Amino acid sequence: MTSPDPLRNLGVRIGPHGGELRVYSEHADAMELLLFHRDDPDWRTKTVTMVKDANNVWMGRSRSLQVGSLYAINVSGPSGPQNMFNPETLLLDPYAKGLTRVGPEEWRSTVVADGFDWGDSRKPGTPLDHTVVYEAHVRGISHQNPDVPEELRGTYAGLAHESTIGYLKDLGVTAVELLPVHAFTSEQRLIREGLTNYWGYNTLNFFSPHAPYATRAAQAEGPEAVLVEFKGMVKLLHEAGIEVILDVVYNHTAEEGIGGPRTSLRGIDNATYYRQDANGVYIDVTGCGNTVDFGHVVPQRLVLDSLRYWAREVQIDGFRFDLAVTLGRGEDASYSRDHPLINDMLSDPALADVKLIAEPWDVGIGGWQTGNFPGGPDRKDGTGTDGTCGRDGWSEWNDRYRDRVRNFWLADIAEARRNGQAPIGIGGFATRLAGSSNTFSPERGPLASINFVTAHDGFTMADLTAYNVKHNLGNGEDNRDGTDNNRSFNHGAEGPTLDEHVLLDRHKAMRNLMGTLLLSAGVPMITAGDEFGRSQRGNNNAYCQDSELTWMSWLRTREQREMLDTTRRLLELRRENPALRPSRFAVYGQTTPNASHMDWFDATGALMDDEDWNSPENRTLQYLAASTPDKEEFNRVLLIVHGVEDDVEVSLPVAPGVESYQLLWDSATEVPILEDGVEVAPGSKRLVGGTSMQLYRANGPRVETPVGTA
Repeated sequence: MTSPDPLRNLGVRIGPHGGELRVYSEHADAMELLLFHRDDPDWRTKTVTMVKDANNVWMGRSRSLQVGSLYAINVSGPSGPQNMFNPETLLLDPYAKGLTRVGPEEWRSTVVADGFDWGDSRKPGTPLDHTVVYEAHVRGISHQNPDVPEELRGTYAGLAHESTIGYLKDLGVTAVELLPVHAFTSEQRLIREGLTNYWGYNTLNFFSPHAPYATRAAQAEGPEAVLVEFKGMVKLLHEAGIEVILDVVYNHTAEEGIGGPRTSLRGIDNATYYRQDANGVYIDVTGCGNTVDFGHVVPQRLVLDSLRYWAREVQIDGFRFDLAVTLGRGEDASYSRDHPLINDMLSDPALADVKLIAEPWDVGIGGWQTGNFPGGPDRKDGTGTDGTCGRDGWSEWNDRYRDRVRNFWLADIAEARRNGQAPIGIGGFATRLAGSSNTFSPERGPLASINFVTAHDGFTMADLTAYNVKHNLGNGEDNRDGTDNNRSFNHGAEGPTLDEHVLLDRHKAMRNLMGTLLLSAGVPMITAGDEFGRSQRGNNNAYCQDSELTWMSWLRTREQREMLDTTRRLLELRRENPALRPSRFAVYGQTTPNASHMDWFDATGALMDDEDWNSPENRTLQYLAASTPDKEEFNRVLLIVHGVEDDVEVSLPVAPGVESYQLLWDSATEVPILEDGVEVAPGSKRLVGGTSMQLYRANGPRVETPVGTA
């Protein structure tokens, strides 16, 4: 007979005779459940002494603990270098599913009802090879949308409004990845300076949605109404076929460093929840003041229970883990891809249908781990019953992809203008274009790579082309914050300019960046606003800017509308051409289902050799990709990449089975081609503009034996 789970049912459970609260603390010597009047959260109505069991779980019951109840706990314990007990402090239940704000920096845990009418809504279940992620901010995406009613702008309901959803559908993305929506608060420094944490990477509680993102009506009604609005948002997005991915911050909390706020974990059991040395000094690998200790099973369980709740009760489709390496650090603080938490997320049945995305680094020793997260548990040989490599494993933000793409189209071009030649050729760029096989194992394949050129932190895509250096003075840190390694190029003028030649170069550079992102193997992620060229005026760390600087504008210039049309067209081409989105890496001499056989040609139409790959003088290639689908029609495309500012004439490659080519897109044109071009024969000469890309569909029958693969 299996013994009961010692950590079962933590938090509040409501039964016919009231409620029960269960809280873990190994080192406490006393704990009380405090109940408060619903209309006066400072009026304590009842105190319940909690009892500790043999597994260090404290339990308290009360008939007064019901749906809608406001409650807190206080905890006493021994003094010592690793303990932070204070029985006068009112603490939040780590498992609270609702929070009620009672002061500037004070909250009460609140019991909310389970259940929601999901109707016929279901998770879309979009396969990774069809997934396009759109990283967005709940407040920022609809705050200025004139088609959203004013009372809904900047809210969960505003994101779920038909205008916002219609925009996302028309654009062609399949998933919104929301910056943190777990309840959070601003850091003490920001509060003192009159600023706010706009991004939300300062989590207060892992189970409650952030109430200020709900409508004022829902906030006034209380935490349950906030949760209902959140679930309603998920439901409407799902009905539109759009998945919801949450950016989650489990690596640290809003309690900051020693001397910071004591709101929950620190006062409950500092020695269990936070990584520290024997003297109580925090071992901080997050750069945020504290680090949750995942060398201990209880914090691991807290994260798993949180994920299960959001995946099952709130129907979330995936999670992007901020500083995910921290979650894989064991007792000795070193990272292991075999860490129990990292692998439990893959094997947990409750999480079987969710996407897991790692930010594969933190700031500790050994903190850069791109390519070193595990695949799915049934990926023994890269095969699965559905032909898509079995259970999807971890995908990872691919910073190598980001850096190489920025270098090729921006930093290298700047260097070529200064010295007459770019410092590096096209080989490394081509590897990224084809799925980063030098970073991810054959078993994991190209879908392990979340390709991105920009994200919430860093320059926007427009600012990458308009600023050589960051302009962060508005953040109150004397421009010290934010990275200096931007790999950007202003094309001859810093910031806004009326120089038409500079502007044309910038617009083309944006098209090249977006084209590379959406035509590469892997899973693309677009940062909200990049699809039309949103600027933050050179601020590359706008975490504390809740203003028009960070909100998405819905009034656009002609050039921005053209960029939006380009992005929309590229997403359409990605959907229509399976050769652009393989699930596996091709193997030389084999036909691998759901891979794309890739042949690489130079400007003359000849197969590339090692010298072509490595020479800085060669920055032109033709990339012929033929799909090997088991569910879609056969497809073959030719992508031409030219990374020099002078025009070049290329000879379209002659390859088995290719009877003609049709131009689908040319980054040298500001207005995208909306219809297939005239068919031209293999061997034809084509002019390719300086620093540009061209995409063709290669027509003709499927040929099993490719010319060559890479």
